[in-house]
Amino acid sequence: MKKIIRLSPSSLNLFLECPRCFWLQMNENIHRPRGIFPSLPGGMDLVIKDYFDKYREKDELPPELQGKIEGKLLHDHNLLNRWRNWRTGLEFTDESLGVTLFGALDDCLQINDKFTPLDYKTRGSAPKEGDSQKYYGNQLDCYSLMLEENGYPVEKFGYLVYYYPEHVEENGTVIFNVKPVKLNLDPNRARQTLKNAIKLLSGPIPPHHTECEYCIWGRNNGD
Repeated sequence: MKKIIRLSPSSLNLFLECPRCFWLQMNENIHRPRGIFPSLPGGMDLVIKDYFDKYREKDELPPELQGKIEGKLLHDHNLLNRWRNWRTGLEFTDESLGVTLFGALDDCLQINDKFTPLDYKTRGSAPKEGDSQKYYGNQLDCYSLMLEENGYPVEKFGYLVYYYPEHVEENGTVIFNVKPVKLNLDPNRARQTLKNAIKLLSGPIPPHHTECEYCIWGRNNGD
């Protein structure tokens, strides 16, 4: 039986960023060097989830998003908690490709009878024009594909909600700006990315990527 390869949106982001690093990670278990992982984004993610859940119970959007995004928060909290967990989250297996796509959603919106992913992002400054699609378009495409393949019809768009600091008040409270960004979704883009990634893994190691700092370092050190 053909071994099923498991890929996440983040591993597919690596494929799109640098095919060689992706090939090495998946085929040789050679990962990029990683420094100290910052704990602030993880902490922010937890408190934002709790914050959204308070409004979920009221069947409302948080006030700062009302009138700025479409739909309502998915009301089924138990279902969402499963989707938020990597072990019980959404999965889609393509037997013909021998691949399973899996991931954990931050949140999900219902728009009439359709569903759409909503993802929280914490950063140090306001997002630049075009960065959202460039860096997170594949992630939302993957979520839309997994939702669709699990029987949840998806909208043609999804949302990123950015949180970035504005100033600190005298009592030490950090005030954050909140900016929702609407992105076009296409499950078929994610499906094609999966196909391309699996095809790459079955071939020889790709050449060094000229814009990848890890490839540049490796080439300069005899890789």
